[in-house]
Amino acid sequence: MPPVAAAGPVRDAAEPGDDLHDAGQAIDQAAHAAVARLTGGLSPAALANAWLDWSVHAAFSPGKQAELAAKAFRKGQRLQSFLWRNLLVGAQAEPCIEPLPQDHRFDDPAWRTWPFCLYQQGFLLTQQWWHNATTGVRGVARAHEEIVAFTARQMLDGVSPSNHPLTNPVVLNATLASGGANLVLGALNALEDARRGLAGLKPAGAERFAVGREVAVTEGEVVYRNDLIELIQYAPKTGAVRPEPVLIVPAWIMKYYILDLSPENSLVRHLVGQGFTVFMISWRNPGPADRDVSFDDYRRLGVMAALDAVSAIRPGRAVHAAGYCLGGTLLSIAAATMARDGDARLASLTLFAAQVDFTEAGELTLFINESQISFLESLMRSEGVLDSKQMAGAFQLLRSNDLIWSRIVNSYLLGRREAVTDLMAWNADATRMPARMHAEYLRRLFLDNDLAEGRLRVEGRPVALTDIRAPIFAVGTEKDHVAPWRSVFKLTLMTDADVTFLLASGGHNAGIVSEPGHRGRHYRVHSRAATDRYVDPDSWLDLARLEQGSWWPEWASWLAERSGPPEPPPPMGLPGAPTLGPAPGRYVREA
Repeated sequence: MPPVAAAGPVRDAAEPGDDLHDAGQAIDQAAHAAVARLTGGLSPAALANAWLDWSVHAAFSPGKQAELAAKAFRKGQRLQSFLWRNLLVGAQAEPCIEPLPQDHRFDDPAWRTWPFCLYQQGFLLTQQWWHNATTGVRGVARAHEEIVAFTARQMLDGVSPSNHPLTNPVVLNATLASGGANLVLGALNALEDARRGLAGLKPAGAERFAVGREVAVTEGEVVYRNDLIELIQYAPKTGAVRPEPVLIVPAWIMKYYILDLSPENSLVRHLVGQGFTVFMISWRNPGPADRDVSFDDYRRLGVMAALDAVSAIRPGRAVHAAGYCLGGTLLSIAAATMARDGDARLASLTLFAAQVDFTEAGELTLFINESQISFLESLMRSEGVLDSKQMAGAFQLLRSNDLIWSRIVNSYLLGRREAVTDLMAWNADATRMPARMHAEYLRRLFLDNDLAEGRLRVEGRPVALTDIRAPIFAVGTEKDHVAPWRSVFKLTLMTDADVTFLLASGGHNAGIVSEPGHRGRHYRVHSRAATDRYVDPDSWLDLARLEQGSWWPEWASWLAERSGPPEPPPPMGLPGAPTLGPAPGRYVREA
């Protein structure tokens, strides 16, 4: 059979233009990297593309234009009516619009007084109009609509009357009461924050929670170390322990000790106190020399190397493996690979706020498209890593009112420092991401959704979550903006194992750090067997059992039911090898 002709022009690898092509690619990448440093890693092309899509379709939608004009007229009438009611009645008139439940910028009663109530009502009506304008335009790609609505909301939040001293009654009252001392203190706070930022120091107050002194203090030993991880084995707290150890795989976006914060809210300490032998992976903070570390290296040198060490310490014992966030996603890939290859060392699989399908992965998908990833790859190639500031900036934008603007008002206009908690100090202890690993993660999982759609290959062969037979305990949180619980719930559709799904109150971090005794906590839980029919998220809510309090005892009981009777604790460390130093180890302290 004659060879099939190419569908388009074929460029000969040896033609003279190759050098020019390579030079052009290098120039483009350098230009993109330079711009990315100024924009915090956000692609101007991606934003422009979204706004162009919206504006062109809006321009060709006379019906939508008429609707928006009518809405603007009616909102103007409502605001005018509110104005006259205030002027004529001389008292606090009933507002014509209320803030959204999650918007606490205008909670203070001073916002009900004249003229600040007018500023507040005018802003909320404007914000509502822009939401109507940026959504519901026929023909606009859904991803573009979400980007436009998000960026419009960010711009409006920046000009909110709550952010400016002359239009914020709380700031004005504090200024009058203190004789301007709040502004002086705010200026000093701003200078201190700028100094710390330039010096690469943690935020003010975070030094109160030193690793190994106030946080990450559960007793243990580093029992294994390679170029990517340290493995910590925690000392037993009970005379007898369950035969099956627990191996925890945290995300490497942040330090591991979110699961071992202060003694009173340490999940590790809780598990050890319930009679489990606990092992924890502590990831090394990569530098530019690690630019070529791959996503699969994290599986091989991370999860599998740790599992091998645990198996050597507890030979013949199956392992309860648990993964948090990105660590849970990696663990699910490792578990699917093990199931494919006949490796039956897992007694169970637990995933905390971890996604395996990324089609509805929350507002983080706003930053995930071909343009954005290509732009970010240029930055990472030049730096070797994705710096922690880019990651932190993206997460802060998702909750800009809480994490940016409210802190500016409190710290710089009111002169009040927010009390730093252990969770806040941990959140400031960010890490970097190797260029190759992060690019592969964004492309294969977020952009192409290869794991959910059966295209992800490990060691040259595809892996499928349906191969996993170990029982699964999956945790989602009600207010998670990083891994929305309905996205996490998709795991139940993609596995042929027994699955217990638990929905905890709180968000991505605070919902997981939910120690017994924490007031206001609750959770819902429901189990299904591998042979049961699929239940959608809304139906699951109706079936799930509602419980008050922490979900940690529920998980510990679930693990205990799948473990053998207690026996004497194992020795600390690998057989015949000394331990490598006390917990929390060396890697977690590296900046």
